[in-house]
Amino acid sequence: MAQIPMTESMYYLLLALLHPGHGYRLMQEIREVSGGRVQMGPGTLYGLLGRMSDDGLIVVREQVGTRKVYAITEQGKQALQEEYERLCRMTQDIQPFLGEGGKLL
Repeated sequence: MAQIPMTESMYYLLLALLHPGHGYRLMQEIREVSGGRVQMGPGTLYGLLGRMSDDGLIVVREQVGTRKVYAITEQGKQALQEEYERLCRMTQDIQPFLGEGGKLL
């Protein structure tokens, strides 16, 4: 089962896996989709891939030599959707405390 709340790394990895890919491409996709804020190294990436595979959130779609192409599962999509909705609720919860320009009162 997915860990909720997810870590930032988990969230961005599942987001990147909406387009199946291999490790290096996933690192690039995460960096790109986060606007450069999240840069995941190989150790973190492959640790998460292993754990998320064990949890049924992702699968190895194909393997050519040592290169594995990973894809998100329906369970992974559901977990990503739940985390997105949780984050949206959190951003809504702060609205009563914001003044003009989105600054805290």
